[in-house]
This record gives sequence, structure tokens and C-alpha cells, in this order.
Amino acid sequence: MTTSTRRWLLACGVSLLLPVSVTQAADSAPASSGEPQGSTLCTKIPIPCDAVIAHRGASYQAPESTRPAYLLARDLGVDYLELDLQRTKDGVLVAVHDNTLGRNTNVAEVFPDRADAPVSSFTLDELKQLDAGSWFNASYPDRARDSYSGLEILTLDEVIDIAEGGDNHPGLYIETKVPEQFPGIEEDLRKKLQSRGWLGDEAKSRPAAKKGAVNVGDTPGRVVMQTFSKASLKALETSMPDVPRVLLLWLGKGGIEAAPGKPQGDDESTADYYARQQVASPEAYRSWLDFAKDHGAIGLGPSAVQSEHDGNFSSQFSYMDLAEPWMIGMAHDDGMLVHLYTVDEPADFERYQQRGVDGFFTNRAERLLEFYGHPTQDQDAILKRHGY
Repeated sequence: MTTSTRRWLLACGVSLLLPVSVTQAADSAPASSGEPQGSTLCTKIPIPCDAVIAHRGASYQAPESTRPAYLLARDLGVDYLELDLQRTKDGVLVAVHDNTLGRNTNVAEVFPDRADAPVSSFTLDELKQLDAGSWFNASYPDRARDSYSGLEILTLDEVIDIAEGGDNHPGLYIETKVPEQFPGIEEDLRKKLQSRGWLGDEAKSRPAAKKGAVNVGDTPGRVVMQTFSKASLKALETSMPDVPRVLLLWLGKGGIEAAPGKPQGDDESTADYYARQQVASPEAYRSWLDFAKDHGAIGLGPSAVQSEHDGNFSSQFSYMDLAEPWMIGMAHDDGMLVHLYTVDEPADFERYQQRGVDGFFTNRAERLLEFYGHPTQDQDAILKRHGY
């Protein structure tokens, strides 16, 4: 355990004498309704058990990383609003996933000569001119709403406003996206979170959530930092040593060493290609686990292979299986949580929960909440209440 992790746990009132060998990994492990099926680490580290992490908001029902997606996720009662953080040319932190803007904005119409330019080359004023919602209506007509047309890219400040603005107080689960393009973004983020009262003693002055509402945003686990980048994990350890951090896992270039295999076939889908990839060895996995632990991470974020899906939306998030039982067991034995990305189907919630996963990134927050025993809610009514 690193010094920064020890200090963070002590600050949260966690006993360092508690055992952390909590492997619960067999695929055949029984699931019992209403009880956490992951490890018991969530009772020692102030992160919610069975964490519901809204991947780019409620991004199945509304355009990802936009106001309606985050409002819907918040009001459904998720634990965390998840976002990818980038920085504009004029230094503003924004919630954008892709390195470029062509997939989910009309950048080619507004700035035709810059359609393939990185997010970092645009000012905030330029980004605010883009339509970040109409693509969703075109791609998913069964979920289209006229009010999605013209949605804006959000700043981190605007996402924080949403997290603070309802009866539920979700936390923020923030990824430093392509951090090598944004030197110093970790320190920029620290300053922003501190100025908004989301770090340290400043957070104690904010009004608490109402009784019975989600209150993760009022706890020491209100912010979780995530990254695929080893360099960014080290920078986060320096800039925010008391904020819980998660190392995201990938297989292949820039990630865990992959076992040799056949290249992707002409008729093979990317999802099928990913699904057959395997870690080169337990030692290759162990090297990333050790790095995470040595730099104060409290958990890992591995990818999942999903089962069959309804339409094309979920299949794009089916990756390689980096949450095999032995991998989860190894992480738990080292005292690390496992939050799995990105899972949308109840059958997959069940399968990976039985392996001991501690929480899920999901585009279908309503499904995961129902899986965990929460009452069904009317998403249409929530969206209409907010003008969508």
C-alpha cells in the first residue's frame, strides 16, 4: 500500500488492519437478491458497493455526454456521472470522448476545413457552435427527440452543476482522455474541483442530499479519477493524492501484452475480433496490477465481452474479457476494487457480478438499477420534466 493510499484511507476513517484478501471469483458463485456479489472491499473503501456508473450519462436514451443524458442519469439515481475530460485551445475543461468531433457533432458543416482536427484545437466558443445531439436522432430514430437537435458540448463546470442540481447527489467519475495532448491537465482539474468545493474541506460546506436520496457526492468517494495512461496515473497521484484513482485496462498496443493471434478477418466484426483476444500471461496482467497498486490506485477498470445485444448500440462497447475470474481474484487479493466497462445487458450484469465485480460502467443505467433491485422509473417522464 502506498503512502498516498494509506493517507486517503486514514482520512476516511478506514482501519488499515482490516483484511483485504477477499477473492470471490468462481463463475459458479451463487447470486443472492439484494446482497452485493462483489468483494467486501467497498465496506472498507468509501466507494459504493455495486456501483452504478453512468457511462457518458444515460447514453442509451439520450446523446452521450449531453445535458439530457446527465440529467436523466442523475434523476434515475446512479452513483456516478462518468465523463471523459479534454481541454479546449483556450484552456477550458470539457466533457468529450473522441479525440475528434466527426462522429457525434456537425463539425464538418460548421468548420469544413477542420473536420478531422483534434478537440484541443478548438476554443470553447467554437465548440459551443456545434450540434452534439442531431447525430443521435439520425442513428437511433426509435429514441429520437426533436429537443435533442442543437444540444451543446458541456464544460466540466456544467456537468458539476448537474451533479449538484437535483435531489440526488451523484459523484463524478472522470477520465483524463488522451492526456498526453494536454500537459498539466491533472493540475488544471485539481484547481477546478477545489474551486467548486469537490475536494478536501471545501466539500464539507456544500448542502447535503435529502434523506433517502443518492448522496455519493457528499462522501469522501465523491470523485473517482480514471485513466488508461500510466503517466497520467502518476500525475494524478502527485496532484490529487487523496482522491481515489482507477487504472483502466486495455489489451495490446499501449496496454497489457496480448497473446499472439490471427489478425482480424475481412468478414470478422471488431467485437468478435476483440472477444477472442487474450492476455499473454498472468505475469503480463500482474505487471499492470502492480503498477496501479504502486501508484496508489484503489481499483482497476477492465473491459468486458458482452453477450448478444438489441441493435448496434451496445455491440460497439463489447471488447476483450479482462475480467476473468482469476484476474478479479488477483485484484481483490491485492485489495483493489474492480469496476467493469461497458456493460448493458442483464445477463452480463449477472455473469460478471457472480465473478465478483464491484460495479459497472453502463449506458443502460435504468437496467442496472433494476438489476440491483431499485424500482423501475419512467425515463420519458424524467426527460419531459427537464424540457426534453
